[in-house]
Amino acid sequence: MIVTLSAHAKINLFLRVLARNDDGYHSLETLLCLVSLADTLTAERREGRGVTIEVRGADLGQAERNLALQAAVGVLQATGNRFAIHLTLTKRIPVRAGLGGGSSDAAAALHAANRLAGDAIPRHELLQVAARLGSDIPFFLTGAPLALAWSRGERTLRLPPLPGAPALLLTPRIPIATGEAYGWLDSAKHAGGGRGAVALDLDALSRWGDIGRMAGNDFESVVFGRHGEIRSAFEALVATRPLVCRMSGSGSTLFAIYRSERDRQDAAMVLGSKHGVITPVETIATAVPGLNPLEYSASDPHDPPH
Repeated sequence: MIVTLSAHAKINLFLRVLARNDDGYHSLETLLCLVSLADTLTAERREGRGVTIEVRGADLGQAERNLALQAAVGVLQATGNRFAIHLTLTKRIPVRAGLGGGSSDAAAALHAANRLAGDAIPRHELLQVAARLGSDIPFFLTGAPLALAWSRGERTLRLPPLPGAPALLLTPRIPIATGEAYGWLDSAKHAGGGRGAVALDLDALSRWGDIGRMAGNDFESVVFGRHGEIRSAFEALVATRPLVCRMSGSGSTLFAIYRSERDRQDAAMVLGSKHGVITPVETIATAVPGLNPLEYSASDPHDPPH
């Protein structure tokens, strides 16, 4: 059997970094939104044991550190290591860009491996595996197009999706390591930085105009302060007058949401390639394949055409 899934990127419409916990991780408060840019993951069930992976389109380093591979290994271990899995991962989401590509790949691998195992792991256990692997993976696992997330990201509240909208991703040619960005933020807070309390109005989270007024990202000040090129890119993107404009995650990708495709086209023409790679995308307004086992795209090479 072969299972093929899309692993979508996310943007953080707002992101607040709260206290650092005793375990070394930071508590977060964020609004996550899926966009149409996606990697493709194919999982093939084979004879034998273990997981192998082939990555196309990007150098992700050592295979054993790949989150998708670790996710598939976790499923095999939980289901008795009855077979082997070969993963083929086609990368389109930029690496170290704040778009959650690695986490989304891992969520897709959890789904695919579980499907190959006959959906042996129930929903709540699969979510626990996701939370152990990484912060954003539970969100991607659910397939929700829009969700609030807290703590390390393992606590999520699925929200009605915002209307689909045209957007631009602007990825400067400067990758940002997440751990390094957290270190900058911790130093800034020790120096008196940080933000106070905020009240979230769930009704306002249904309209792009209101999202634009409440949007923010605690990483922006420290990343912009160390990388003037990213600050300049952000200022250029703001000048195209989008509804929402922010940095995603710990950077370095910036995003802008527009009222119309024409506004997006005009913005892309003005920006050109001066500040980095421009990628037109759409925000997603419907659920993508999530925890419902009927939502998989699966095929068996021995099945007749249909």
